[in-house]
Amino acid sequence: MPPSICALCNTNRALILRPKNHQKLCKPCFLRTFETEIHHTITSHHLFHRGERIAIGASGGKDSTVLASVLKTLNERYDYGVELLLLSIDEGIKGYRDDSLETVKRNAKQYDMPLTILGYEELYGWTMDQVVEQVGKKGNCTYCGVFRRQALDRGAARLGVQHVVTGHNADDVAETVLMNLLRGDLPRLSRTTSIITSTPSLTPPPPPSSSPPSSSSSTCHTNIKRSKPLKYAYEKEIVLYAHHKNLDYFSTECLYSPEAFRGSARALIKNLERIRPSAILDVVRSGEDMAKLVPGGNEACGNGCTGQTIVADEGEGGCGSANGRSSGGEMASMEMQLVMNETAVEYGLEVEITSGSLEYQTHNSQMSMLGPLVNGKKGQRPKGPAPTLRKAPRQTMGQCKRCGYLSSQDICKACVLLEGLNKSRPKNSIEISSAVKEPQESQTISATTSIQRLDLGAE
Repeated sequence: MPPSICALCNTNRALILRPKNHQKLCKPCFLRTFETEIHHTITSHHLFHRGERIAIGASGGKDSTVLASVLKTLNERYDYGVELLLLSIDEGIKGYRDDSLETVKRNAKQYDMPLTILGYEELYGWTMDQVVEQVGKKGNCTYCGVFRRQALDRGAARLGVQHVVTGHNADDVAETVLMNLLRGDLPRLSRTTSIITSTPSLTPPPPPSSSPPSSSSSTCHTNIKRSKPLKYAYEKEIVLYAHHKNLDYFSTECLYSPEAFRGSARALIKNLERIRPSAILDVVRSGEDMAKLVPGGNEACGNGCTGQTIVADEGEGGCGSANGRSSGGEMASMEMQLVMNETAVEYGLEVEITSGSLEYQTHNSQMSMLGPLVNGKKGQRPKGPAPTLRKAPRQTMGQCKRCGYLSSQDICKACVLLEGLNKSRPKNSIEISSAVKEPQESQTISATTSIQRLDLGAE
């Protein structure tokens, strides 16, 4: 059987079978195609701006190494006009992170990029080895994920950088979509599927400058924008690119990751990929479509999808609805319809369902029908207060009162976890005690509620 010819150049012998679409390509065509797709992602989503200083989250693994190599190549080829820096976070895991940081140092010399290393111990007073010793191997990824995301923002703030790019690929995004669905966490879905996430600030960011800021710069870490240029790149293709480009990367898995919940989602994604290679991108696209249905989704991604600074109302389209297949607000309308049905059942009304168009009626028209009827009789109004509509849950993103970091609560997750660690108590407990005096005896009621740790995983 004669060797296969490259499907693009029709000249060279095909050496690579693309995992994404099973296309047979030669080595030069594969490398060029991979880089062109990343360039298309960057330009179509307007990720970079000329004169911008960008920090690459470098861990020494295949994803961040390929990201640094590709961005350097594309910046020179297409003249993005951006300044690239390497930012590494030292979690303090002996036998893993210390070895991978040596790889990052070699990459900094190979790509001629300045490198900054920031450690957990410096920021939080804890290393991951100490955290695991304190809390055990179950749930430790929660601490690491929360701390690392905040550490990247703090490191960028120290460098005076307003933009951090990470090496999250299509497999990572698909796993995160499944994890959020399995946990029923739809509000977070809109942030994890967005290619651009940002931390809103009360003050606008300063204009980009070619010179690094002084140590007294007032740059706040709440102005940091994060993006994922490799969002639509398959993990297998990233490995192939690193192999054929002879890139220097660290391939050892984290010592504490086998216990993570993400491993279950990863196994499911890999099984789906074997049956249907396009399943990964299908899950990613489905997550993006579902995120448009979440009320307040535009606010969750820092308005990165539309570029507007005005937060959309619940009745308006969700994140990216201008180019999507839906107008947004469907979940709020469905919630209103359910409330109307429950109210009709409560007052003994009949709900007629026809086979025609099931468009939702407006709130005023439905409530006017409920007014004069009670148990099918006219002229009587329902007793008690008028039924009110329940609003669909919506996350309001703000800032932590302690550290100023992005949070939907008054105190961010990192501060809560740190407080528990510093008190040598990884689980927070609330004790409520009250005494009820009786003629012959006294009874003490004590209730203890434990707040379980949530496994957030790596976004």
